[in-house]
Amino acid sequence: MGNKTKGLLALVGLGALAYWKYKNSSAEEKQMVKDKFNNAKDNLNKWGNDLKDKANSVASQVQDKADEFKNKAQDSVNKAQESI
Repeated sequence: MGNKTKGLLALVGLGALAYWKYKNSSAEEKQMVKDKFNNAKDNLNKWGNDLKDKANSVASQVQDKADEFKNKAQDSVNKAQESI
């Protein structure tokens, strides 16, 4: 068997073990697992939103610089045409 097959089998085995352990755990332990998953999901969503906000900010800054350079180029062209 290749490494991918062994890795996949190991992953399936760990998943089965986790499912069995969760199924046989108490209500308190199940709630703790649910809370950990919800906390991880919230943190991941927050991180994703922060990343999206930063990307939008950078895109806005780039657009502002592009507009600034465009205006400078247009002014230079206008001045050159006026001097002719």
